[in-house]
Parts: sequence; structure tokens; C-alpha cells
Amino acid sequence: MKAPSAQNTDFGDLAALQERVGHAFADPALLARALTHVSALPPAQAQRRADSYQRLEFLGDRVLGLAVSEMLFAQFPDAEEGELSRRLADLVRKETCADVARDWGVGEALRLGEGEAQTGGAAKSALLGDVCESILGAIFLDGGFEAARATVRRFFHGKMLNPVRPLRDPKTALQEWAQARGLPPPSYRQSSRLGPDHAPVFMIEVVVNGFEPAVGQGSSKRFAEQASARKFLIREGVMEDNE
Repeated sequence: MKAPSAQNTDFGDLAALQERVGHAFADPALLARALTHVSALPPAQAQRRADSYQRLEFLGDRVLGLAVSEMLFAQFPDAEEGELSRRLADLVRKETCADVARDWGVGEALRLGEGEAQTGGAAKSALLGDVCESILGAIFLDGGFEAARATVRRFFHGKMLNPVRPLRDPKTALQEWAQARGLPPPSYRQSSRLGPDHAPVFMIEVVVNGFEPAVGQGSSKRFAEQASARKFLIREGVMEDNE
């Protein structure tokens, strides 16, 4: 089967994909290019990789990183830089992007050369992850950052709240656990402060609607909040007590 080129594309066959992605392109040629693997280009054009998805992938990678970073920053106001960085890495990795591309049904719309198609290119996670980014780059060029941000939020927000990898920060884990159950964010309040000024011990209580509070202690309020969140998660069977 001869693969279509970026120049000879029936844009009508992309309507269903645009509906699934949630963005109607003013310039459908951008979407067509975002779906075009270099192997699908005629020999005379194969040296011009700009006609394939690769440049859009470069742009989309940066757009995705900014949109996800902004989303994480707003969603987890108490998370430290290390926690945000781990979450960012989990959300922008190729496997996550490939899952989003599968949600869009990108495989059936890819423009692949015969050899790439015969080796299962339409199902390769690495390629699907790249094309997810190239489509985001195309949306950015077509509709601006607001359009790209809306698309990222629509398809990455749920993955942000239900990460595949385990969380290391108990306070953030508890916040996600509560959100997944439709509960308000946990609240923390100091129940007491012990010890001398140079070596204080803070007792912090975490409250989640409908559950008994849990109390933790630490040498700072932040450490005590983490300890109380951890105690809550252990008590509810969400986290194992490995100490």
C-alpha cells in the first residue's frame, strides 16, 4: 500500500481525529504534517525532514512541558521542587504520551512508508509518543498556547491525579487520595508544640472529611505535616509501614 504524502492529503479523513483530540484546525495541513513519518515522504523530499512530524515534535515537547508544569504548580501548591520534577517527568515521558495518542486513535491516521507500516509502526510506543507531541505542537501553531493548554489539561489531568508510579511524598499522596474520592483537600492544624525553642517538637493533626484525624510530630511544621499524612495513609491501608 502506498503511503500518502504530506502534499497529497485528503483533509476530510482527519475530521474524526480532530473531534477526538478536541481541536478543529483552521489549517488542517498542520495536523497532516504532525501525522507524517519521514518514511512516508517521496524520495525527493525525504531529505527535507521539515515535511515530517519531527520539527513539530520538537515544539510540542516544549509546549507539553510548560503546560504540564503550570498544571502541576497550580494543583499541588504545597509540593516542593523535587516532587514537582518527579511528577513532570512521569507525565511527559514517552509512555504517557503514547497512551494519550492511543486515546486519540492516532495509529489509524498515521502516514507511514510501506516498510514502517509493515513493521508495525502504527503501534510503536516511541512513535506514538513522538506524534502526540507533534500534534500538540501543531495545535500550538494553529490555535496558540491556550488551545494547546486546554488539550493538555483535557488528556493529562486525569493521569496527573492517578500517577502510575508511587508517590514519595505522603502529604501529596494524601491530597491525591482525597481528590480521587471527591473529598475536599486535607487540612492541617497544630495541636501542640513541645520542647525548648532551640529544639521544638510540633504536633500536627491532619483532617480529612469523614475520617478520624491522624496526628504526627516533627522538628518543624512541615515534617510534622508529612508525618501526620503518612500515619493517615498507613491507617487507611493506602501506604505500607516499612519502618
